[in-house]
Amino acid sequence: MCTTCGCGEGETRVAGEPLHDHDHGHAGNTHTHADGTTHSHAPNHAYTPGSGRRVKLEQDILAKNNSYAAKNRAWLAARGIFALNLVSSPGSGKTTLLVKTIEALHAAGGELAVAVIEGDQQTSNDAERIHAAGAPAVQINTGKGCHLDAHMVGHALEKLPLAGNSVLMIENVGNLVCPAAFDLGEAGKVVILSVTEGEDKPLKYPDMFRAARLMLLNKCDLLPHLQFDTELAIANARRVNPHIEILQVSATSGAGMTDWLAWIRQGVLAAQVRD
Repeated sequence: MCTTCGCGEGETRVAGEPLHDHDHGHAGNTHTHADGTTHSHAPNHAYTPGSGRRVKLEQDILAKNNSYAAKNRAWLAARGIFALNLVSSPGSGKTTLLVKTIEALHAAGGELAVAVIEGDQQTSNDAERIHAAGAPAVQINTGKGCHLDAHMVGHALEKLPLAGNSVLMIENVGNLVCPAAFDLGEAGKVVILSVTEGEDKPLKYPDMFRAARLMLLNKCDLLPHLQFDTELAIANARRVNPHIEILQVSATSGAGMTDWLAWIRQGVLAAQVRD
């Protein structure tokens, strides 16, 4: 898996920056962040198939990522920013749901400022859709990389105009495997499962559904046209994660969006910095 193969090595690009060696610890240079924190990407392990070095390398990669995630989390908490990591397989309707969420918050009087970090292997299409919806966004292109990591997100945070007591949405690369292992500093992962997918997705990808705080069952407007067992999908998610919260929504029809916005507002309220 990507924690050992070095996928996307040297190919990550945060919008406005040249290609950068965001390869989870495999690159060979030293970098200083805006907050003065300096770190090195010097390689310290070579991966030998079938050896114990694979386990060691994976542990080192995740430990380094968790260190960056802790810094991101502290930075966000100090500003009362409620950050969510949106994860799903490709085609779940994640970007459309995000656009409709931004538009709904604006229609409600704009009481919540929203900013977005967009993760994708190629193109800036999603960030352009977010800008058109009225929210600032920074695109991260991961090249061959199959997920965002906390270091990439830390760079993107430096480029976003983030208001205090606001919402940060991080739209991860479409993938139900690798993003489960990488903490970005978010308050929680929100996994989006569309009704055009299988009810057994939570059982096939248990790490992701176990790591998620909320599951959004999306595209519910299509249920009359599909043979999708909603109760079974929910039961499978709770079999993997008994504590997961679940909302049924449709970005197209607007069904369930009121509950989703209320859930976000509760999170913002809990994250707010009070004098």
